Amino acid sequence: MHHEQPTCAYERADGVATAIRGTGAALALAVAVVLGASWPALAAPPNEPIVPLPATLNVNPARAEIGRQLFSDVRLSANGKVSCATCHDMAKGGADGRSHSIGFRGEATGVNSPTVLNAAFNFVQFWNGRAASLEAQVDGVIQNPVEMGSKWEDVVAMAARDPNYKKTFAAAYPDGVTKANIQNAIASFERTLITPKSRFDRYLRGEANAITAEEKTGYAKFKQYGCISCHQGVNVGGNMFQKFGVMGDYFEKRGNPTKADLGRYLVTGDEDDKYVFKVPSLRNVALTAPYFHDGSTVTLEGAVDVMFKYQLGRVASKEDKSAIIAFLKTLSGETGPKS
Repeated sequence: MHHEQPTCAYERADGVATAIRGTGAALALAVAVVLGASWPALAAPPNEPIVPLPATLNVNPARAEIGRQLFSDVRLSANGKVSCATCHDMAKGGADGRSHSIGFRGEATGVNSPTVLNAAFNFVQFWNGRAASLEAQVDGVIQNPVEMGSKWEDVVAMAARDPNYKKTFAAAYPDGVTKANIQNAIASFERTLITPKSRFDRYLRGEANAITAEEKTGYAKFKQYGCISCHQGVNVGGNMFQKFGVMGDYFEKRGNPTKADLGRYLVTGDEDDKYVFKVPSLRNVALTAPYFHDGSTVTLEGAVDVMFKYQLGRVASKEDKSAIIAFLKTLSGETGPKS
């Protein structure tokens, strides 16, 4: 039986949207995914739908250092219980290993925390895409009544009282401690959280033996089955919205619907946006279980099964799935700040 690959809404970094399918011309277009003009030129084989990560982005080191400190500062939360690092632990792939994170009052968040690693390459932030930038994402978390529950005037006052922050902000920003500068500092640090030199990126750059024969087969199967139609570009995802359940009703099968399941609809109010989410990046995916916005799947094998059933509507052999999983594991790169 012939199965057509699903159509995805594809969004380039310049904001131009078009519809693509995971076939020839579309995959050639996908090579250019979200490459902003300020990013370093990337060496990659022609006609490959996945692009290697750059080693660094152009980030002000003084501002990134302030952001690094703020990222782990529990004083950003209303009661001093949680920091950004609570939900985005570098030792856990930039996530926290929970199906739902725990906010400042011990309440569970509505969705699974996505990894902060390589988040700079996502075209929008949050599962439902409600933040257009990393700075806007910081704003959303600080004020979220479940996550940090703070008021900006309190956060700014805290940083302005702290001798270290007062000094470093004055040196890095002409106007010192402000809401915008706190947002920018944290976002600057997050832009250093790139994971280059994955074995797959080394392969793309011409190191033929960086991945095994099975992993090469897995990459070929990843393309042949149509996974690549939504997971491509520099972040192997993170560059488009897609409905969760293209080929079946995932939520009916899972049961226990939540408000968060409505996805992009909560932002736009458009009926067509129900159950639509930002496609997650697959970089470091082997490190970031559990999976999906609801954290419902605890293994990579299970996540691949869900994708085949509900996104592709296809049946794959055990051997093919095993090869695809082997390929996915090659997407893990060097973790830790790069500046």
